[in-house]
Amino acid sequence: NRGDFAHEVFAEVVKFAAKECPDMAMGVGSIVDAPTASLYIQLGACFVVGPLFNPDVAKVCNRRLIPYTPGCGSVTEVGMAQEMGCDLCKVFPGDVLGPNFVKGLKAPMPWSLIMVTGGVSPDADNIASWIKAGANCVGMGSKLFPKATIAAGDWKAVSDKCRESLAFVAQAREKK
Repeated sequence: NRGDFAHEVFAEVVKFAAKECPDMAMGVGSIVDAPTASLYIQLGACFVVGPLFNPDVAKVCNRRLIPYTPGCGSVTEVGMAQEMGCDLCKVFPGDVLGPNFVKGLKAPMPWSLIMVTGGVSPDADNIASWIKAGANCVGMGSKLFPKATIAAGDWKAVSDKCRESLAFVAQAREKK
């Protein structure tokens, strides 16, 4: 949900995916308010992710049985999000909070399901640090899809980096 007419682009991608990739779940990110969450749900979003926790977004999503993963930067925010029905909480920004934040949060709240985004890089050591700390999953954007690689249209490099990153996650889980 960034940029002018992002919702229109999303609507077209949802229609394309329904036809060409019917098993794909389409979700939306960077949602900060309830009206925007409602718009994207109406356009076909199967899940909603935000950079912050907004209880009103949780209410909209819960009403429509759409998973909401809010961005949380404190243990209190994670606890409040869980109370509002958010099963998975996003620790954001990960590079600022660090793996020790996840480890510290999981100690008194081991039931917490945590996804880390912001500063996660597609290398073995970085991914392993998050998984070892207790993250259930990680999210990557610009580091997994570098602008130069995208501009060059090097889709093989993108696919290779994704496969390699998934292998790093699997290795980290085996060692955990």
